[in-house]
Amino acid sequence: MAVTILHNTACSTSKHALAQADNSGTATEVVQYLKTPLDRAALLALIGKLEDPPADLVRKDPYFAQLGLDADDFVTPEAVADLLVEHPRLMQRPVLIKGERAIIGRPKDRVRPFLES
Repeated sequence: MAVTILHNTACSTSKHALAQADNSGTATEVVQYLKTPLDRAALLALIGKLEDPPADLVRKDPYFAQLGLDADDFVTPEAVADLLVEHPRLMQRPVLIKGERAIIGRPKDRVRPFLES
């Protein structure tokens, strides 16, 4: 089964996931989500498949802090989707999707078992 990877070309962890998929011979569809951001419906569908809590999809990095955001405000699927529609660069990466399952490929050792499942 093919795996979709929501990829950021500037992220070493995202590049690692692509390399793991390539090395395992897994068919992949790469979506550069910063060039082609997901809309709210697609984000909610993704969150519905995600094996991680919705809040984990949000990067709490310096940009998050610069925006003056509070992590406690972004725990529900709807709040996370709304935030990521407005600020796609806050999406954690990479995200791997296979069928009805999705994971955040962080830490890196989560990727191979997901590809092999």
